[in-house]
Amino acid sequence: MNLKGAIAKSLAMKPIQPPEVIRVSTVQVACDGSGEISPALGHPRVFLRIEPDTGFVECGYCDRRFVYIGGPADTKAA
Repeated sequence: MNLKGAIAKSLAMKPIQPPEVIRVSTVQVACDGSGEISPALGHPRVFLRIEPDTGFVECGYCDRRFVYIGGPADTKAA
């Protein structure tokens, strides 16, 4: 197997996780890419809406995932 095939097989075996998951209690969220970094180093602020059927939304700039607490995507829900 060549290197390209080995990499493809490795990626196929493990799903790629989003860079950061933030659990929220509202269906409307804003993301500017900041957090532990200064907002000046982030991206333009975008406003996102979590759809009830998925329970999450991902930022198109930084791939941060916002998960609605108690929604279908909330794996930590009791």
